Amino acid sequence: MKKYVKWIATLIFATFCVNTVVQADTPIASTLEIEKTGEKHPVTYAALNQIIDREVLPQLDVFFEKLLAEKEDITLDGIQALNGKDKFLPGKIAIGLSYLLLNTPEESPEFDHYLEGYRKIADMTVDECNETWGIYYYLSALYRLKEADLLERAVSQKTLKKLKKKTDWRKFVDQDDYSLIKLPTNYYGVAFSIARLRYLLGWEDKSSSEKLLQKMMDHYREYSGDYGFSDETNGEGRFDRYSILLIGEISQRFIETGMDVTPQMKEWLRNAVDVILVRLNEDGHGFSFGRSIGAYGDTAFLEVLSAAAYLDVLTPKEKEMAYAFASKATQRYVSFWYDDDMKSVDLWDKGRTTDDYRGKHRILGENLSLSHQLIYTANLWNEIGYKDKIPSNDFVAWLKELPTSTITWFAKGEYDRALVTYRDQNHVISLPLINGGKSQHMNNPYYPIPFSNAMLEGTPDEDYPQLLPRFRLADGDELIPAAFIRNVQTSREGSDFTVTYEQHEVDRLGKRRPIKDDRLKVETQYDFSPGKITRTDVYRSDEKLEVDNIRLEFASFSEDATIDGNTVMFDRGAVTEFSISGLDVCKVESVNGEPPYQTPVGPLLTLVTCETGDMTMEEPLKISWSIKYKP
Repeated sequence: MKKYVKWIATLIFATFCVNTVVQADTPIASTLEIEKTGEKHPVTYAALNQIIDREVLPQLDVFFEKLLAEKEDITLDGIQALNGKDKFLPGKIAIGLSYLLLNTPEESPEFDHYLEGYRKIADMTVDECNETWGIYYYLSALYRLKEADLLERAVSQKTLKKLKKKTDWRKFVDQDDYSLIKLPTNYYGVAFSIARLRYLLGWEDKSSSEKLLQKMMDHYREYSGDYGFSDETNGEGRFDRYSILLIGEISQRFIETGMDVTPQMKEWLRNAVDVILVRLNEDGHGFSFGRSIGAYGDTAFLEVLSAAAYLDVLTPKEKEMAYAFASKATQRYVSFWYDDDMKSVDLWDKGRTTDDYRGKHRILGENLSLSHQLIYTANLWNEIGYKDKIPSNDFVAWLKELPTSTITWFAKGEYDRALVTYRDQNHVISLPLINGGKSQHMNNPYYPIPFSNAMLEGTPDEDYPQLLPRFRLADGDELIPAAFIRNVQTSREGSDFTVTYEQHEVDRLGKRRPIKDDRLKVETQYDFSPGKITRTDVYRSDEKLEVDNIRLEFASFSEDATIDGNTVMFDRGAVTEFSISGLDVCKVESVNGEPPYQTPVGPLLTLVTCETGDMTMEEPLKISWSIKYKP
């Protein structure tokens, strides 16, 4: 405790000194207002590395001391942290806590304490289950310590001997053909990184890393098509956060292990940058659709942009703006995602939720891996000359110059896959036209509906029909217009943007993969204009189609709702009105974040449910809804 008090006192003094200098030379760039549990907390941000030093490293120190004090019985917010359910945890502990050593001068009185404690924790956790990503994290930590001439002092010889055997890519890669064993495609990058780091540690020759690198790059080329974004599946067309992030991760691994990034990789990285730049915003929000978003949606932007800056893929102006955003996103982490009362990042409580595989049983690991992403990306900015640099005052003005509407193509062919972006003042609205593929197609974060951080959100791993009609047929089948999108077209007129597409088959629910069902066809049009989004569907069937029910829901952060027919008006919140035609009746109720009406950023408050009962479809059916929101 005395050590921690001393640490905080030192930081407070350093913070005062730094702020004094900053304010004397250059004014603080901006003030953010970040919504936290319903209240506004104004915070100021300075240089990116100062946020790391003042906020993130002290958080890691708390986990370090708890591990030393509580050992295998460590708890965070009442959760047993070393519970065997987080298969990456030993590696996350190794990489997260390594920053305390790497960021503490050896002459500091705290250094020996960190050195001894790190060795004890490594001995304590070495026999815990540690797989794939955890192996990579552990090897990355060992390599960083080796480069700092600390490895032999920070990890005992007995534990190093165990780690040499346990931290191996062969545990999840077929050694005959170097294919992954029942894992998504992004794990090629994990396997390559492990093999490369083992080589750099002197634990194996470089032949395996070269073969895995070739396998990874061949797969990326095959499934990224003409547009350079990696399909999350083997060609099913699931493009999400990871499709954009992956080339950033690969580039980071090359940087980390001293390899030259190829011109082809830089082209792919630039494609990812182009997606992210048009999504930058004042509040530090990242991706708002797909899986593993929330805090990881924010840090995905940091990983891509820092790699692009380091590799000179950004223009000088773009570097300045990317750095300004990185400062905002890092400040958002410490002001919004980290909960001072919990002494932990909060991905699970107060109306927040995340993907099932990131459940609260992984609480310690999520703190450590997010801290790692914040620190290593900040270190890249430091290396290219941004240490102690105040973010540009031009950021907000630059955002206003970004294009109002863009479309990013992921794939064309039998089916189209694309991402539409519409900017309306402070709102960045995403329309993902993607196939959720295996296991995700039925979940609403993958629906072809608009998403906008803290205004229009889905719920991870939940399938309630958010803004998308669900048809329940008389034979019990359920159909949604989600997966089989063709002929995407766009047009612009001033600040208005129109998107049209069609589906000759819709998605029959009930299986892990989407099933084509041609009993229902649909033509869809989206109209985006300042303060308003409209979707219009025209459904057709080539035969008489007996329908038991059509249901659509709109779960919103807005509240104090009144309903007039099929129009709902809200007195509080960003969304001010929702109206629908083509369904018979709507009702409105308060849900106040009751499951499943939660999101990564907090509770949904009001639910609008619209339905049509038993009917026979013989003529085209038109269903249209509109959302009005505050600009």
